[in-house]
Amino acid sequence: MLDIAEELNRWFEEGRDFAVATVVAVVGSAPRGPGAALAVDRHGTAIGSVSGGCVEGAVYDLCVQALQDGRTVRERFGYSDEDAFAVGLTCGGVIEILVTPVRADAPVFRAGVSAADRGEAAALARVARGPGELLGRALLVHPDGSYEGSLDGHPELGWTAAAEARAMLDTGRTGTVEIAEDGSRCPGGVTLFVESRVPPPRMIVFGAVDFATALVRTGKFLGYHVTVCDARPVFATRVRFPEADDLVVDWPHRYLRRTETDERTVLCVLTHDAKFDVPLLETALRLPVAYVGAMGSRRTHEDRIRRLREAGVIDRQLARLRSPIGLDLGARTPEETALSIAAEIVAARRGGTGVPLTGSGTPIHHDVHGGEEGAARSRAAACPGSAARP
Repeated sequence: MLDIAEELNRWFEEGRDFAVATVVAVVGSAPRGPGAALAVDRHGTAIGSVSGGCVEGAVYDLCVQALQDGRTVRERFGYSDEDAFAVGLTCGGVIEILVTPVRADAPVFRAGVSAADRGEAAALARVARGPGELLGRALLVHPDGSYEGSLDGHPELGWTAAAEARAMLDTGRTGTVEIAEDGSRCPGGVTLFVESRVPPPRMIVFGAVDFATALVRTGKFLGYHVTVCDARPVFATRVRFPEADDLVVDWPHRYLRRTETDERTVLCVLTHDAKFDVPLLETALRLPVAYVGAMGSRRTHEDRIRRLREAGVIDRQLARLRSPIGLDLGARTPEETALSIAAEIVAARRGGTGVPLTGSGTPIHHDVHGGEEGAARSRAAACPGSAARP
């Protein structure tokens, strides 16, 4: 439900009761992943989506029913070979939906939605499978490990659930985790669905050039907090970059050394000037960031690699450099070039190949984290005598 936090926060402020359907598990190809949500209020107004249209009507009806009877339910939707017109996913995958009625005065849900709407880090952990009295119960877990709410089960259950949710929040993951009803960390009778919300990832664009203007807009569209850095104050101006979150006038390598980055950060070097690029990339390629790309011709790239080797950058670090930056789309304009760069960033983030889907046979939706089954197997391996459930 944190997927539609802005709209739900407004509903809370207006005192609206609603039911929310959330994708909690995906098997195979599916239009939307875990965390996608559809909400319906008592007036029948709907926001969000769980499938891009395939099963929206049936899920809408489940939300209406949940508002009427106050029951949390879990439903499974897949492709029906027997009846091509049956409600299901035409893509052939399977999704599991948790439908939860939410009152306008529900403190845990309201606090979670409010935190997500403000851009604060928080994780909402809900019981997605377990004893009937626990289904749908929730905890809101904060980065320091404190939490709000109660699962009303074994005394250790809440503590363990909060600890597991905090571990997922630390890495910004959304997904499921299994624990026992007594609070032990072995697979047992309770499946938690954890939605993590962390501040948006950073995109730092080095070089206040025309291509950067288009890339800033594209980065904002993809949900990044975008910073533009250039040592030349005449170019790094708010007039040229009205959509940038931050404008920094400083030597790029010096700024990169003092600013905060993490494993989600993407660095786009558009200066293609050795006096800026080499010291900047020497720093960037040693940081645990998600993506480092640099603009320039192939000749510029070869000269840049030579200079970086001379500066002591090793082959393993050089292998991380995406240069020339972007995918081969035949881009010409700044906007097309920004699309090319963004496509490469998405492919790197999601494990895509960048090849056309037509005739390729590659998966449309890549499962980066291994899904619920993979998580269950990993957890089972840590518990002697246990086995992952199919």
